Amino acid sequence: MKISLNWLKDYIDIPLSPQELAEVLTSTGLEVEGEEVVEAVKGGLEGVVVGKVETCRKHPNADKLSLTEVSVGNGALLQIVCGAPNVAAGQKVLVATIGTTLYSPEGEAWTIKKGKIRGETSEGMICAEDELGLGTNHNGIMVLDEKVEVGISAKEYLNLPSDYVYEIGLTPNRSDATNHIGVARDVVAALRVHHGQKEGVRLPNVDQFKIDNNSLPVEVIVEDSEACPRYSGVSIKGVTIKESPDWLKRRLEAIGVRPINNVVDITNYVLHEFGQPLHAFDLNQIKGQKIIVKTLPEGSIFRSLDEIDRKLFAEDLMICDGASNGMCIGGVFGGISSGVTDSTVNLFLESAHFNAKSIRRSSMKHNLRTDAAKVFEKGSDPNVTIHALKRASLLITELAGGEIASEVVDIYPNPIAPVEVEVSYDQVNSLIGLNLSPDKIKEILAALEMALVTESETTFTVAIPTNKADVTRPADVIEEILRIYGFNNVPTPSKLRTAMAIGKQPDPNVVRNVVGDLLASNGFYEMMAVSLSESRYYRDIISSVQEQELVYINNTSNIHLDIMRPEMLMSGLEAVLYNQNRQQTQLRLFEYGYTYRKGEKGYDEVGHLTLFMTGKRWQENWLTNEKDLTSFYTLKAYVQNILTRLGIEKYQESEYNDEVFSYGLHYHRGPQTVVKFGKVSGKILKKMDVRMDVFYADFHWDAIMKALRKHKITVEDLNKYPSTRRDLAIVVENSVKFSDIASIAAKVGKKLLKSINLFDVYVNEKQLGANKKSYAVSFTFENPEKTLKDKEVDKIMNQLIQAYETQLDAVIRR
Repeated sequence: MKISLNWLKDYIDIPLSPQELAEVLTSTGLEVEGEEVVEAVKGGLEGVVVGKVETCRKHPNADKLSLTEVSVGNGALLQIVCGAPNVAAGQKVLVATIGTTLYSPEGEAWTIKKGKIRGETSEGMICAEDELGLGTNHNGIMVLDEKVEVGISAKEYLNLPSDYVYEIGLTPNRSDATNHIGVARDVVAALRVHHGQKEGVRLPNVDQFKIDNNSLPVEVIVEDSEACPRYSGVSIKGVTIKESPDWLKRRLEAIGVRPINNVVDITNYVLHEFGQPLHAFDLNQIKGQKIIVKTLPEGSIFRSLDEIDRKLFAEDLMICDGASNGMCIGGVFGGISSGVTDSTVNLFLESAHFNAKSIRRSSMKHNLRTDAAKVFEKGSDPNVTIHALKRASLLITELAGGEIASEVVDIYPNPIAPVEVEVSYDQVNSLIGLNLSPDKIKEILAALEMALVTESETTFTVAIPTNKADVTRPADVIEEILRIYGFNNVPTPSKLRTAMAIGKQPDPNVVRNVVGDLLASNGFYEMMAVSLSESRYYRDIISSVQEQELVYINNTSNIHLDIMRPEMLMSGLEAVLYNQNRQQTQLRLFEYGYTYRKGEKGYDEVGHLTLFMTGKRWQENWLTNEKDLTSFYTLKAYVQNILTRLGIEKYQESEYNDEVFSYGLHYHRGPQTVVKFGKVSGKILKKMDVRMDVFYADFHWDAIMKALRKHKITVEDLNKYPSTRRDLAIVVENSVKFSDIASIAAKVGKKLLKSINLFDVYVNEKQLGANKKSYAVSFTFENPEKTLKDKEVDKIMNQLIQAYETQLDAVIRR
């Protein structure tokens, strides 16, 4: 939010420098995030001075140019070539000296340089109105009054105003500070408490408001007083739509609002002055001179100001005419047919108070984040509508002509009174950490215009102004007191008190960082998906997640994200698709996240680590094969590396395929899943429009942490005795897995078998037979107490061969 210093000064006296005021604003909770000086003319006409044309003669080499000598007050004469037809000796003019930067109407900068024009030196430029950004006239140079002093700056001569604008990071709870008067109230409160200032806020005077006649009455009916607690309005007859005066345009431009025309600019001006959104209707377009505030049937079409046909929701509050045609989404956005145009003559000016929740719902559903909606959804002041209406009406009659042509409509069936909150003095000091006296607290409350209703020795009850919609509890009142007292005035304790805390072992954050570092060092990027998902995924794509398991939410911001995600795959595929659509096809992603399902005993939140891999296995370079793509075994290597890094080596393995995986593996410890991984089903990828193979691993992080708690680190000496290796070529059925061979070896070899490794798989139907394959397996043996003899190793190998032949129906190739 932008706040203009010049604008603030209309309401309060500020005995502080702009920088000191910025400190006051920040100390009261209106954090100043940036400051800038805004000039009425871009660049402030720095380097432009008043000069006098001492001589003027024809350019010797050009008929339409003049050669002049101009004094600019420093004793020297500047030779300037000028093309203006009205230049003459004796004139007082504005001169852009060498080095001056001027700006085109499009904002492009250009600098005055010394140069030659048709062979004659030119040491500056005598300026026309449009060249300085003061207007559009280019018929000739600006000729000044003869009495003006030579050498003074153009800025001084023209009395160009400059402004100081603050960028304020407004927090969502500050409904009272969405406007200049609201900020002025905070500044005055701080100045009263800390600087002894007596003056308060000067509100714009509306005593001159009067009803000229009742020739254009408009009937107003509010059918939904909960969504619209107050509706005020008035008719204005005989206006002229035209450009706004410079002072009004400068005010709006300073805070980043684009001027449109005098009437629209006035409604924007009052919005940023009072924090009261207004809407001006072309009264001649209101059928039946009647306004109905109501909802329309779901799916009704409304064409908004941006010429988009919008389907309305049943909850959208509409401002309708007498024929129930929607003219405006109340408090959010106007319609194309009822707005102010250049031909508008008669107006109906609306000043209403809408329910914050209703406005936010409609604003978010239609993705219309207008200034008015942002004010209403914070909570506007219901008791300022009439004052703002009269203020805008007076400005319109002043700047656009016309007359007030109706009584003021004010439908306010249930007036909103100030909320009364009881607070104890002890509670104030306990929460702030100070010992503020009751007198100091009452001084701050008075500065904040919070009236004391009742008071005792220990408590007080205060009436909260209706512009502070978020102040409803004792803690809120205490925060208001602290803001004005000053956060920086709360002393830092001289002692630091702490307590010993014993965290979980192993520390979950440490484990996450260990695995994250491992993956990042191997080219993975961490992703963070939203924990929300679309229920249609589990109706149309993944049927294994049952409808009754889904956790639905009421998400008015993005209605398609209507559930908490029940699994991690779909959010990961969304990230893959996003990258694929931007020509990023070589992906290695990992994510820590949670899934949510509805169970028999309530809601289940489960932690996960997921990996996603797709595209080429290696970055493109001269040494690698571009056809070497990521495969199931690429993913398997990273899965096993993670488990090995965490020291989880004992688990069972089984093949796994379902509607998610076309093929994969399941590592588990009894019934508890450690990780499932494999190639994602082509059907799912097709429905998600992912055109690449995707390999996906889903670690059940809670199971990982549980396994780590049982994991013990042991230390042993390096074996000083040599190891012995033996190889076997084992012919088995295709259904036999390497894990079956390793499991038998572990039982037979017991303590002497150090490792087993598969180094080749050979398939040849002619040599081996149908449905047969040959595993080439190496066995490494060690004895920590002595050197193994061949006889001992041979004995174990014979036992292994016998076991394979018996249990796996294997044939040993010799």
